Amino acid sequence: MVGQGVLRECLLDERIEEVLAVGRAELGDESPKLRQLLRSDLADLSDVADQLTGYDACFFCLGVSAVGMSEDDYRRTTYDLTPRYRAGSSQQ
Repeated sequence: MVGQGVLRECLLDERIEEVLAVGRAELGDESPKLRQLLRSDLADLSDVADQLTGYDACFFCLGVSAVGMSEDDYRRTTYDLTPRYRAGSSQQ
């Protein structure tokens, strides 16, 4: 999906020294440039905020399929989280 494409391009780009991927599951990529931060709850990163500093860019590629989800759950996952990440990045 989109996130996989972004990750691939970042890992291939010689100008990028390190990529931090925050997600719910292992990505299965063993690139030395990749650092993964696994979280069961992506809505709360307050206890790892210190690990999110020092980066020049952020690509927010989280998304899910709407199949089988209630409208409220879909909105919470795909829409409500985005401003939280934007607000958190402006504090860094």
